[in-house]
Formats: sequence, structure tokens, C-alpha cells
Amino acid sequence: MKNQSSNVVLVRCEHYRPAELQAAVEKGIELLGGIGQFASDGEKILLKPNILSGESPDKNISPHPEVFRAVAKAFKATGAELNYGDSPGFGSPEANAKRGGFHQVAQEEGVSSANFTDARELNYPEGKVIKKFSIAEGVCQSDGLISISKFKTHALTRITGAIKNQFGCIPGPRKAEFHSVMPTVALFSQMLVDLNRLLKPRLYIMDGVVAMEGNGPRNGTAKQMNVLLFSTDPVALDTTVCHLIGLDPRLVEPLVLGEEDGLGTMSNIEYLGVPLESFIAPDFDVNRSPQKTTTDTSFLSTSFMRRFTAPRPTINPDLCTKCGRCVEVCPAQPKALSWTGEGKTNPPVYDYAKCIRCYCCQEMCPFEAIYVRVPFLGRLVRS
Repeated sequence: MKNQSSNVVLVRCEHYRPAELQAAVEKGIELLGGIGQFASDGEKILLKPNILSGESPDKNISPHPEVFRAVAKAFKATGAELNYGDSPGFGSPEANAKRGGFHQVAQEEGVSSANFTDARELNYPEGKVIKKFSIAEGVCQSDGLISISKFKTHALTRITGAIKNQFGCIPGPRKAEFHSVMPTVALFSQMLVDLNRLLKPRLYIMDGVVAMEGNGPRNGTAKQMNVLLFSTDPVALDTTVCHLIGLDPRLVEPLVLGEEDGLGTMSNIEYLGVPLESFIAPDFDVNRSPQKTTTDTSFLSTSFMRRFTAPRPTINPDLCTKCGRCVEVCPAQPKALSWTGEGKTNPPVYDYAKCIRCYCCQEMCPFEAIYVRVPFLGRLVRS
């Protein structure tokens, strides 16, 4: 799609008040051609919000439940049968949906809960790195997918948004397997591109009313951006996010690989709605370093050099509560985190020779105790 133009709609929305959100969502969809472009009477439409960990809406980890409500109301008008779901990083889909406020909204709007526990094997021979995916049964049973993501940072892919949201279509335990067999950002990003090409969401919507900067995707800081974004092209949408925050989109590997594989375009984007310049935030806290988030090239890819040069998750002992979540979610085999001594009197300890730099521990820490840092040798050899 390098030479094809894609539309990205930007709509100003400064609050999560239902009436304001409803008007903004309907305007964004209308600028893309209207709701009839994305659903019709009798179809089974799956709304797929990014419910990472089922935290309260004020944590800004997931799209706000009122954004979810506005999207549901818009699609109810088509006569489609609506379902929703996501596979979180930890815990059951149902429990996380309840804690995050999505379950209540879904009940109020007549949106059924889809099956995100069971999986179906789908062959995808066109995939570059994955030829078969385990996809949630609720996704497989739908006629169309509407992706609802959050504007926020991510340790592995720098930003997480339209493209990465579909990773939640893979049931929880199976996601860990992908981190184990794809330990570099390039491989993981190519898997995300393959996944999006398989699932083909009809519409991508991003909640950027309040974004997350810094130590995302769970423990970052709220950043008011006052924008909702809409597109049928996930590469163009995520590229737009990069332009808004002053991040070179060529540093975001899912975008580069996505354009190469025809998932979307980085370079030929037409903006509709409010001008892009109205939302630019040059002070947005995001990783703009040209250094890769994983080490996968030249002599630095050896296990020895990787151990001492690659960015690494690091535990702040003053914030760690010894809950053990990081040890539990670590997908490396054997695990890169372990307890030392008797009991849990001290924080877990990393074995960086085993660490695959997936940053699942940092992503799922409930107490903001894990951050990513670059070792001194890593900064030195890349300076």
C-alpha cells in the first residue's frame, strides 16, 4: 500500500462525557464514509477493546468504557448483533472486563460477551513468520472486527495502538508462546503484521482523549491529547500517532514491516477532520532513541553481548511488593526471574542471560516497580 492513499480522521474530544463522546465517534465514522461501510443488519460484529489488565478507567490503561459505549451505540444503529471481548495479559477475560467497567457498559447496551477463552486453529500460509494462529473462538464466530485501542507507549514496540491491539485476539496462555519463540522486536512485529493481515479488522478506533506516556503500556503517566482517531488502515493510524508525539515512525518496526507487506501506508496519508497540527505534543515522553529495544544484529546478538548491551527490565526495590506477578508472567523457559533465599523477603532477581526482552514483566507489574533501562555498555557501543 505504499502508493495507495489512506484516510485518518482526527476528531477533537476533551472529555469522557457520554454526549460529547457520542458526537465525536459518530462524526469520525461519518467522515470515513458512514457506519454502513462497516456493518449491516444481522451481521455479527465483534468490538475488540484493549483490556490489558482490567484496571479502573482513571488509570488510562485501556480505552475508556464510555468510548466503548459510544462505539457500541453507533453500531447498534446498523441492526448488527454486537459482541465484545479481549484476552488480557493476566487473569480471565470476564474478570478483567468487569474490573475495567466494560462488562457493565456491555450489559447496559445489550452487547454480549464473546468467547475469548477457547481457541480455534486458523491456517495462514501467507504469513511471513506464522503459518497458523490460535485465535479466540469469539473472533472466529464474528463476521467483522472493530478494533478499539488506546494511545500509549510500549517498551518493546515504542507505541501500542491499532496494530498491536489484535494480539489480544490470541487467548492468554498462548500469547506467552509468541514471546518465547520470537525474542526480537523484528520477529514479534512481523507476527503482529501477519496477525492483522489474517484478521482484517474493518475499522480501527483509538482513544487519545487521555493518552499514556512514559512507562507504558500499564504504568505510564496520563497525558491529555484531546483526540479520537479513526481509520481503516492500522499502519496509517499508528504512523499518525508517531507524528503527533514527534517519534520517527521508521523506528516502529510494526509500521515498517506493515507497509512492506501491504497492511497499510506510512507515507501516503490524507487527514480528515481537525488538522493534525492541532494535537502535536513534542514533549510527549516516548522512547525516541535509534537504539533497538532488543538486540538482534551483528556481534551484539551473541548471548554474551546481548546480556550486557540490550535494554533490560529493572526492578525498583522501593516499589516492589514481592507479589510475584512478574515471575508468573515471564514466558522465558527457563524463567528469567526467580526468588532467592527463603520465602519472598526480597524482590525477584533477573538472570539476563535468559531474559528475552519481551518486557511482559514490566507490562504486567501492578505497582509500577519495573522499568526499562539501557546498561552502560549498551549506551557506550551505540553512541
